[in-house]
Amino acid sequence: MPIDDTRTFLPVRIAVLTVSDTRGLAEDRSGDTLVALLSEAGHVLADRLILRDDAEAIVAQLHRWIDDAAIDCIITTGGTGVTGRDVTPEAVERVADKMIPGFGELFRWLSYQTIGTSTVQSRACACVARGTYIFALPGSTGAVKDAWNGILSTQLDSRHRPCNFVELMPRLLER
Repeated sequence: MPIDDTRTFLPVRIAVLTVSDTRGLAEDRSGDTLVALLSEAGHVLADRLILRDDAEAIVAQLHRWIDDAAIDCIITTGGTGVTGRDVTPEAVERVADKMIPGFGELFRWLSYQTIGTSTVQSRACACVARGTYIFALPGSTGAVKDAWNGILSTQLDSRHRPCNFVELMPRLLER
C-alpha cells in the first residue's frame, strides 16, 4: 500500500465517539488509543464524546456532527457486538446515505488474524452520511489498532495510492 510522497498530506478533521454504559473519559482506553493514532498520523481531533448504548442519543449526536462543516469523519468505538445493548450499527444505518460494506468485511478479515473466530461477534461497519464518513469500530484497544493500522491509516491518507477516501471527499455530495 504505497504512500506517494510527491502528493500533499491533507489532515482529516475527525470526531471520536465512544459508546459505553460502563466507561467514562478516565477509563476510555480505546478512545484514548484512537485519539493518539489519529493525532500521530497528523489528523485533527475535531471533537470527542462518550455516550451510553442508546440508539436515539447516538443518532442525534451523529446528526449533529454530520451537520458540522468542521467535521469530515466520525469514528465510533464500542457498541458493535451482538448483545441487546449493542446498537451502534443500527444507529449508523439510520443516518447512512450509502453503506461501505467492504470496511466491515476487511476489518473482520484483519481481526481474524489477531483473535481468530471471535471476530464473527463484531458488527463493525462504515457509511457515508451527507458527505461525512462514519466508521464504527468495536470497543477494544486491539480492534481500534487493527482498524486504524490495517485500513484507516491509509484510506484517510490523501497520499495513499491507488486511491483513498480523502480524495473522494469533495465529490461525496454530488448527484
